[in-house]
Amino acid sequence: MSTNITFHPGVFLERLLSRNKIPRFIGSVDTQERVGLLKQTGVTIWLTGLSASGKSTIACALEQHLLHLHKFTYRLDGDNVRLGLNKDLGFDEKSRVENIRRIGEVSKLFADSACIAITAFISPYKADRQVARELHEKGGLGFIEVFVDAPLSVVEQRDPKGLYKAARAGTIKDFTGISAPYEAPEKPDIHIRTDECDVTRAVEVIIEYLTEHNYIS
Repeated sequence: MSTNITFHPGVFLERLLSRNKIPRFIGSVDTQERVGLLKQTGVTIWLTGLSASGKSTIACALEQHLLHLHKFTYRLDGDNVRLGLNKDLGFDEKSRVENIRRIGEVSKLFADSACIAITAFISPYKADRQVARELHEKGGLGFIEVFVDAPLSVVEQRDPKGLYKAARAGTIKDFTGISAPYEAPEKPDIHIRTDECDVTRAVEVIIEYLTEHNYIS
């Protein structure tokens, strides 16, 4: 691994003024400056739960709602991560761990930019979710774990892609909840039972949390 990488937190370079449109000193922008300029605090909303529990549906609705509130928001899910950044990874345990590690790093960068990052991944292992949380906390960034919870019997009934059926038949190996473990959060920041509430209420619960903890006004 290269050791020739240097982070410049505050090196200011003097520039010539041009019609008073360019600041006299231009340099690295830190998190607090971004927050002050954008009037928004960055945070990662980490949705975890079984396949078909409702993570992606909630993430999409939440992103839409926040954008309509004119909040800088971006959603990370399998469609834009597994097909790009993580297309080299499989679904074995080692690949799953690396998948979540990369997502944690990317969501941290979004949060550092004062963005509200929304992730929607099964992320089945407690240790991996804790690594993502600690990564944010060490950077002074918010991390909200949202357990999108529904019983296995309910998600199997939903099974929109036929994945559970294939897993039961042995066609899909290492499928979370069937042939691979899912370690449910013990103390999530937000716990949403999607067998008991609809997507509108789920979004309301998250928005209430963001407001109460001063991430949005």
